[in-house]
Amino acid sequence: MLILRLFIVLVALLLILSGAMFLFTRNPRYMEFAWQTVRFSVLLLLVLGLLFLLERYVLVGWLAIL
Repeated sequence: MLILRLFIVLVALLLILSGAMFLFTRNPRYMEFAWQTVRFSVLLLLVLGLLFLLERYVLVGWLAIL
């Protein structure tokens, strides 16, 4: 969980800095980078959530059956 919190903080800082650089330079490349970061972060969080559900319910349920 500590790694997940660190990841969320780093993503938030990256998005804030990217937004600030866009406001400073008006270069749309920074907003594109921010959008890519959001998409990657959501994808990674979904994968980790599915792995958590797999561990929590499927594997524990399988051990209960045995």
